[in-house]
Amino acid sequence: MPKEELSYLLVTPYTIAKSRTGGVLSRLLSRLDLELVGAQMFAPTAEFAREYAESVLSAYEGDSRKGALVLQKYILNAFSPSGGRRHRVLLLLFKGENPYEKLSSVAGPLYKDDVNIELLTGETIRDTYADFVTSADDPEKVLYYEPAVLTPRSPITAMHHLNMISEFIKDEDTVIANMAYPDPQEIERTLVIIKPDNWQFASSKPGTIIDMFSRTGLRIISTKIHQMSVAQALEFYGSVKDILISKLSPMFARRARKMLEKEFGIDFADKTGDSLVNTVGRELSIDQFYQIIEFMTGCRPDQCPVEDLEKPGKVKSMVLIYEGENAVNKIREVLGPTDPTKAPGGTVRREFGQNVMINTAHASDSPESAVREMKIIGIQHNNCYELMKQYLDKHSLLDKA
Repeated sequence: MPKEELSYLLVTPYTIAKSRTGGVLSRLLSRLDLELVGAQMFAPTAEFAREYAESVLSAYEGDSRKGALVLQKYILNAFSPSGGRRHRVLLLLFKGENPYEKLSSVAGPLYKDDVNIELLTGETIRDTYADFVTSADDPEKVLYYEPAVLTPRSPITAMHHLNMISEFIKDEDTVIANMAYPDPQEIERTLVIIKPDNWQFASSKPGTIIDMFSRTGLRIISTKIHQMSVAQALEFYGSVKDILISKLSPMFARRARKMLEKEFGIDFADKTGDSLVNTVGRELSIDQFYQIIEFMTGCRPDQCPVEDLEKPGKVKSMVLIYEGENAVNKIREVLGPTDPTKAPGGTVRREFGQNVMINTAHASDSPESAVREMKIIGIQHNNCYELMKQYLDKHSLLDKA
């Protein structure tokens, strides 16, 4: 059985600020046979930046000492706060066989001694999103360097960095509030869920969806990989149940009446039709609601043992929090209406949705709904710390055995 290991990739502040996060994620998800098990936005302090920069230099593997020094300088400048403001970094955790080599391969070389623009292919993340500019007069002098992403190349370095990052984020807020807006009363937050249908197999879809949302100009201030429990789904979609019953029960009743009248060759009285609304129609509407819960959790609520209601579901989603002016409407315009067949071209649901249930993503319909949904999802609790801690503890025990 292949050995499953844990490693990480950091998306740098500049890459996030330039809304390249979706493109990076697309490249990772479509080219790796690793599982994305965690995602968390955090804002490094100057102390963390110094510690991380020093560790990268001391454990530098490959390329050259010159490249290591360039990278250390970059981390100190890019990860440290500027003007009193901490900057967003995105942590992505991947699990699988030999994640270090695979992540490094997709990320691309950190430092190239010979950079020829005509030789760049766009194959790796850094080919596409990184920059390395040297002086025309002095090739040894680096004028500009942006690596786009950072990831360790060995299990030893990964273990050291996972410990460092986990210790830092365990007490950090999972929602980044690092902006002072001129008109804060105009600023909204909204919640987006990239639904389970996007995670069934290796695909660029989740990243492409994030890329489409980036045209709103909104900032991502929080993200997590989430397995919604049945209890959470019942609360999250609770208001939908009554709507489905009121809208669908009469429709199901009419269909049932027609089928029965055809089968038995008689016309039912109106009162019989009305009774079908409250029996067959209601039961089928509730079944539709249960299908929504099953789609989001992997388990039907009427078949879920009581002791399992609070447990993480069997399928995963990605939750993102967007912030900015008119955030709710901007996201919903890009998302498109519930029915993908009625969504305008260029919207997320038109591109990727299948029907009213499998419609690829959810977005809050008001700032108030966003607050409610964030609470249900538990946006203030991210599993990245627990994943790293469990992995580190397990390997610590193995080392001592």
